[in-house]
Amino acid sequence: MVRRLTISILAGLAPLAFSAAQAADYSPPPVYVPAPQVEEFAGGWYLRGDIGFSNQQVDSIWNSNYSGFSSVQNVDKSFDAAPFFGAGIGYNVNDWFRLDVTGEYRAKANFHGLDVGRLPDAYCISGPPCYASDRYTGSKSEWLFLLNGYVDLGTWSGFTPFVGAGIGTSRNTISSFADFSTCNDSSSCAGSGGSDAYAASASKWQFAWALYAGVGYKLTKNTTIEFAYRYVDLGNGQSGDVTRFDGTNNYNNPTEFRRLTSHDLKFGVRMNFDAFDTRPVYYAPPPAYAPPPPPAYQPPPVYPPLRSRG
Repeated sequence: MVRRLTISILAGLAPLAFSAAQAADYSPPPVYVPAPQVEEFAGGWYLRGDIGFSNQQVDSIWNSNYSGFSSVQNVDKSFDAAPFFGAGIGYNVNDWFRLDVTGEYRAKANFHGLDVGRLPDAYCISGPPCYASDRYTGSKSEWLFLLNGYVDLGTWSGFTPFVGAGIGTSRNTISSFADFSTCNDSSSCAGSGGSDAYAASASKWQFAWALYAGVGYKLTKNTTIEFAYRYVDLGNGQSGDVTRFDGTNNYNNPTEFRRLTSHDLKFGVRMNFDAFDTRPVYYAPPPAYAPPPPPAYQPPPVYPPLRSRG
């Protein structure tokens, strides 16, 4: 009787053991975890626009008339500040180096000049020394074209400092030039206003180069604003032929502006070409994981009835 009861219990537990064995082989489906979103480098071509103000200087002023003086001193040779406007196209070579080509119009900056020259002693009526002074007015403007290269020095909280350099050409124009002279005890111009003069506008192309230092801030993946300082050497400039107000002009004598330079402050915007791509972006769906089928039910084994020997 005990043996029969034991066999019946074992027969009832067999299906449970079989199901537990199959359940042990079954594992839940893996959970899909999307890959982390990594910001891509916004490489390729970009457009740029710039505005700013110039602070310009000239090393010296020269006119062939100076050869008649014993010495000449440039007392004043200053320009007013003036705005400039530029645009360009560039290319991000990698995430730290970029190139661009820019064209820029630099608006007219008013010029104020004063020269004092000592005349030869033979020209002095009351005895040496005697002097003549020339006060200049006029304006200067340029068209500036540069090929620039920049090195980005790293990014912190969206801010990227950079340095750069550029080479190119500048078309320097001197316009509205006038020369008002004053003589002091000189027989060469005593009592005469005929030494006052003017000149027509004139332009000349010159080699130009520039140095940059600034910082950019990334507003979006495709848009960066920047503030920069630029030192630019514009070469030389000259007026047209200087003619006296009384109409006399004995020889060609344009006034030369030797070595024009400028300290510029500029604000710019760079926009990557990706910003203009309006095509829809498609992303591959995550892989689907189908759970394995549930274990098939297996009926318990059937055992023949036990018969007692008694």
